[in-house]
Amino acid sequence: MTARLTEVTGREARSHNGDALDALIDFYRAFNARDLNGLEANWEQGDAPSMDNPMGGIRRGWQSISEGYLKLFGGPAIVQVTFHDFTSQGGDDWHLFVGREKGTCVTLEANMEVRFRTTRWFTRRGGVWRQLHHHGSIEEPGLLAAYQKTILGAALGQVAPTNAC
Repeated sequence: MTARLTEVTGREARSHNGDALDALIDFYRAFNARDLNGLEANWEQGDAPSMDNPMGGIRRGWQSISEGYLKLFGGPAIVQVTFHDFTSQGGDDWHLFVGREKGTCVTLEANMEVRFRTTRWFTRRGGVWRQLHHHGSIEEPGLLAAYQKTILGAALGQVAPTNAC
């Protein structure tokens, strides 16, 4: 990777040199624009991809992952995030980004800051980087409950922070 970014919003210029950082930038560009087609182009298709986060739980396969995005994008909240404080390591056909997201969750009734721990794993097949796995968690129980209430309408019972390995 030639560029050393300290944060990724999706507005960064892509290097166009075939590295995984371009795929990461593309993900945040699509997510922050609520662009399901862009997310579909970013994620591995079929049953292989997986996602685990406090809003959608564990989702396996692109179909289930896309349904989670549709639920978020079709709901009352607009969530915008920036990836920061991250590490980046990989090989010829895999790349792992581990860090944090910060941003906002805005509805007509609420405007809250959000903070997530985030892992995004990309693999390269046929020369194209695709996201294979995402894990997100909220470390703060109060923030988790408030975010779930904002997104889902209610906190999910006695939910503990999803910060176990």
